[in-house]
Amino acid sequence: MTNLEKYDNLFMNSFKLKKEDLPGLKYRSIKLWDSMGHMNLMEEMEDTFDISIDTPDVLAFSSYEKGMDILRKYGVDI
Repeated sequence: MTNLEKYDNLFMNSFKLKKEDLPGLKYRSIKLWDSMGHMNLMEEMEDTFDISIDTPDVLAFSSYEKGMDILRKYGVDI
């Protein structure tokens, strides 16, 4: 499984979405992506990609696309 597939699966599993729902997805744009959902997603990202996301990046992780940029900063090839 590629890193992009893993990334997509985290969103789809965490927020009960289909792949076609991911582009353009933003924090708080759906009910499940609230503050608790966000922290759970961040924990899953860290576990899946074996990284530790700094607090400023957790706060900046505001969309599906922005998340990819942040993961690249940590050396994740997406």
